[in-house]
Amino acid sequence: MEPLSLAYESGSARLYRIGPAEPGALESYVATTPGTRAICNDPTVAGVRYTRLLREACTEILRALAPDVPESDAVVVNILRGGLNFGLRDALADAFGWNAHTTCFMSAQRARDAQDSEEWHITENSYKKVYFPKAASFFVGDVVATGTSLRYGLQELLKSAAEQQVAVRNLVFFTYGGPKAAEILREIDAACRERFPEYGRTVLIYLEGRFEVPAPDTPLHVRLTGTDLIRLGALMAPEFVESQYGSPSYPIERCTIYDAGSRAFWLYEYVEDVIGYWRQNLQFANHGMTFAELLAERFPGLDAARFGAVDLKALSLARIEAMEKVLSPAR
Repeated sequence: MEPLSLAYESGSARLYRIGPAEPGALESYVATTPGTRAICNDPTVAGVRYTRLLREACTEILRALAPDVPESDAVVVNILRGGLNFGLRDALADAFGWNAHTTCFMSAQRARDAQDSEEWHITENSYKKVYFPKAASFFVGDVVATGTSLRYGLQELLKSAAEQQVAVRNLVFFTYGGPKAAEILREIDAACRERFPEYGRTVLIYLEGRFEVPAPDTPLHVRLTGTDLIRLGALMAPEFVESQYGSPSYPIERCTIYDAGSRAFWLYEYVEDVIGYWRQNLQFANHGMTFAELLAERFPGLDAARFGAVDLKALSLARIEAMEKVLSPAR
């Protein structure tokens, strides 16, 4: 596991560099804020609360990073629909007082090749509204598991930049994501350095951790392959690891983000997804599984004793009740 070293800090945001600094190479960081930790740990943070909290966290991270980009060059790229979650247009305005930066949109949804396939293809990619200044620095946010949508979206972005004769200068990418994000951004970084002589930086910002994506043989009782972002085997910010002790439910959640699109925009589907997981945990508890056993499976290395005596059945029932309240009307 690569070492983390503190590189940037502002207010409550910290950015840890992954590995050593290498000039002219992809810069990878793990960023941590109270808001991004809350999103990972508490699935009841959903809907508008979720997107506002994520935008505010991105604002803090941008202030810490302080990228050397003029407002006139800044282009926020929304890969629909997940990119909308990050609120980067408003985050840049809140961080730096900007008002005239550009925003563009493109659709790129993924689908499995077959119901039980681990291969994916792009669908729903017919919408694109992209326009750039003559020199452009891209700010992008997306959730990355397989990376199918990200690779397609960024390749289309560079194609459009070439068609419009734009000089691409920088790329700053925010993600709740796994290792595929770095693999794809290294490819894009190499392409940009080859095509654009004045290209500067590719910056990858993992929120709270570089999480793992389970495969069919990952030793978990419950997993969604190609979709979930799990704590098992992840490279995580020390603040995030310590935050797991805030509640026994935190380290045993199925996914650090669940479905980001439905979490923001279609809560009925999202709530049922999370409740479905906790119903499975309830069944495990009814068949004798303990909290300590599930913790050792999903987040080994944590000290189960620090949580005290935890009844997995009672915890599962409490989480189901909490998620049901997410859909309660405001009063």
